[in-house]
Amino acid sequence: MRPSYLPLDGLKALTDDVGMFQHTKFSTISRKEGYTTDDNARALIAALMHHRIFGDPDSLRLAETYLSFMLHMQREDGRFRNLMGFDRGFRDDVGSEDCMGHALWACGYALSADAPEEMRLVAKEMFDRCLPSSRLFTSPRAKALTILGLHHYMRAFPEDLSLPRHIEEISGELIAQYGVEADEEWRWFESYLTYANARLPQALLVAHNSMGDPACLKVAIDSLDFLVETHITDGVFTPIGTECWYVKGGERAIYDQQPIEASCMVEAAVSSYVITGEEGYLETAKAAFEWYHGRNTKNVVLINSTTGTCYDGITPEGLNRNQGAEATISYYLAHLTLLENDLL
Repeated sequence: MRPSYLPLDGLKALTDDVGMFQHTKFSTISRKEGYTTDDNARALIAALMHHRIFGDPDSLRLAETYLSFMLHMQREDGRFRNLMGFDRGFRDDVGSEDCMGHALWACGYALSADAPEEMRLVAKEMFDRCLPSSRLFTSPRAKALTILGLHHYMRAFPEDLSLPRHIEEISGELIAQYGVEADEEWRWFESYLTYANARLPQALLVAHNSMGDPACLKVAIDSLDFLVETHITDGVFTPIGTECWYVKGGERAIYDQQPIEASCMVEAAVSSYVITGEEGYLETAKAAFEWYHGRNTKNVVLINSTTGTCYDGITPEGLNRNQGAEATISYYLAHLTLLENDLL
């Protein structure tokens, strides 16, 4: 049974009339750090998920703010800038591939969400203008994010036969990369584990849903199981630390642990549970979610009960007490994914 409401306080605390701020100093917004497309795109998904579940007009108003920010950040050639200062001046000429991937995922999600037609029309136009750039992506995470966006676009326009072909092409590239890097012990797409790792199997699970491709499912499950083996010890989710990541053949870093890893694992594990029905993936999703609530290597709670925001991570000394956009959005995406699938 779903709770009566998940408060929007955390998203609202970081958002003004322009968009979502990138960073805070403790719980105070650091205006000099400005805004990013990366964050506003993911915030758009969170706000629209919230609206789908709860039908709250406040979440739709937040979504409109984030969508408007993205529209402003899109260049004439369809690509997106990523950085904007508090003075509303652009701080880069063009964003990273991952920035573009987040924008495609968000715009695609908006098309399949319960949003007003006008919002969906804007999202479609932005998606269509940016999609050609994705054919040049080399980042596996950008490719994964593009698959997520295409999947939602396809749900809105199932008659468009170019969409499954594009998903097949990109997922084939990820599978080929997996084939080059993986061996019996290291079942991964790269020779290292870094950030947002579970986005890659999540995308292949979505690709399998879209096309029914058994190759996508096999690589998704093999790689996700590898992440579970490397990230969960005695039932405790321990994401790869940012200090030196985890290079094949080396020692994995324990700290600093970031909230995005828990969210990506929740989202991927839920997708796998829905497809396979295997209870182990539900246990994985809940272990990753409980990381936010104190079931972690430092036994610290990452949710600020006063502001609704999420602390930026866990260091060797304990909490990183800043509470920025990525951390807070990650918690919302994890929480809302479980709610949407009636798993809380």
